[in-house]
Amino acid sequence: MSIESTDDLIGLQRAGRVVALALEAMRRFVRPGVTTGELDAAGEAVFSRFGARSAPQLAYGFPGVNCISLNDEAVHGVPSPTRLIRRGDLVKIDVTAELDDYMADAAITVEAGAWTAPKQRLIRAARAALDEGLQAALPGSPINLVGRAVEREVRRRGFSVIRELAGHGIGRTIHESPTVPNYCDPRQCGSLTEGLVLTIEPIIAAGVGAVRRPLEDGWTLSTSDGGLSAHVEHTIVIAKDRPLVLTGLPPTAT
Repeated sequence: MSIESTDDLIGLQRAGRVVALALEAMRRFVRPGVTTGELDAAGEAVFSRFGARSAPQLAYGFPGVNCISLNDEAVHGVPSPTRLIRRGDLVKIDVTAELDDYMADAAITVEAGAWTAPKQRLIRAARAALDEGLQAALPGSPINLVGRAVEREVRRRGFSVIRELAGHGIGRTIHESPTVPNYCDPRQCGSLTEGLVLTIEPIIAAGVGAVRRPLEDGWTLSTSDGGLSAHVEHTIVIAKDRPLVLTGLPPTAT
């Protein structure tokens, strides 16, 4: 969607704040011995406090509130009351909230209970790529310049973009036009326009950068070679000088 009124902006900011607060609550809850189901419940509690709903549940019947993926799982991991998070696991938390007919989406990657150099390098690469993508997201710029900036930074740091997975428009529904690839796709020749709402979400891998068919749960996408992956994401509004990040958490927010 594109913002057409002050009410649109306020509505999206409110949804974005719920996403940011849920992510922060879940980030703090990540530790060895916690189940992915318990982690999901921590995010759901934030949704309940604000009257928000899970957009993946609403749109697709996803069997959880939030997507929680571990290690080689890139996206769409299904929370489970029996799956324990172990020390050193790379935990990807992807939160999409609907609040009063507006939606926002963001993701983080956290290493559980440890700090290991190879995994931290992967996380930092994803974050740096997101920053580069944000800097490229300006009115009038071709959409594929965002992907070029993302992939250039990922490759510079020695990792791979998972090309099958991409950012997207958002606002009234969870997935809208345009698609925002994490590489310079010549087929994506449209330009960004002021007020456009979309996600930028580097999804990267330590290996070849490809995913295989969903696991037995029908949802989870893992890397084809078993390599670790990282996922970071913000929902933004294209604005004149720099994008407005809707899913960032102010330092004093609680």
